[in-house]
Amino acid sequence: MEPITKSPVMLYTEQTPNPESLKFVSNVMLYPQKTADFREAEMAKEWSPLGTELFSFPFVKGVYIANNYVTITKEFNYNWEDIRLDLKQFIKEYLEAKKPILNDGFEEAMAAIEAERGASYEYSEEDAEIVKQIKELIDTYVRPAVEMDGGNIEFKSYDKGVVTVIMQGSCSGCPSSTVTLKSGIESMLKRMVPQVTEVVSEAG
Repeated sequence: MEPITKSPVMLYTEQTPNPESLKFVSNVMLYPQKTADFREAEMAKEWSPLGTELFSFPFVKGVYIANNYVTITKEFNYNWEDIRLDLKQFIKEYLEAKKPILNDGFEEAMAAIEAERGASYEYSEEDAEIVKQIKELIDTYVRPAVEMDGGNIEFKSYDKGVVTVIMQGSCSGCPSSTVTLKSGIESMLKRMVPQVTEVVSEAG
């Protein structure tokens, strides 16, 4: 019988628009078609073994897991030159050992939080139609571009012309994300959905 050869885990880094965030891209799927955003160690401890171990590094401030990459946001008083290789080596070995990325039930728990958040907004029939359009535009045009930069965008609410979105991963707290938001997303939504007057963001 032929011995089964393990395909090696490849890992490379990509810059993001946020100088404090770096994207670690792998040839292994970590969380296909979904996103997991950990802003603090407590939440990671509950839901992500990988996130928990990454937060044990003193310089890790945020962990965002999606598809085949992890975006790490560092504490600002560290330099990437000093920590990049350690992180790269750690993630590579973690994936090679096939250790768990997320705990079972994470997706359901997040969906429940999302439903609760959404349920607090009651939309009139007219607004519900606008919300549907806005969500479709974000999913089709905005999210794919934002994901390339190691982040994510979620629709949160719509109220009297103001669209609130949640920025995650490298897009959160990034100076250029404000520009992207205003010049790109806001102008597109205003053009496609005339009722929209402004787009504002919250950190996820």
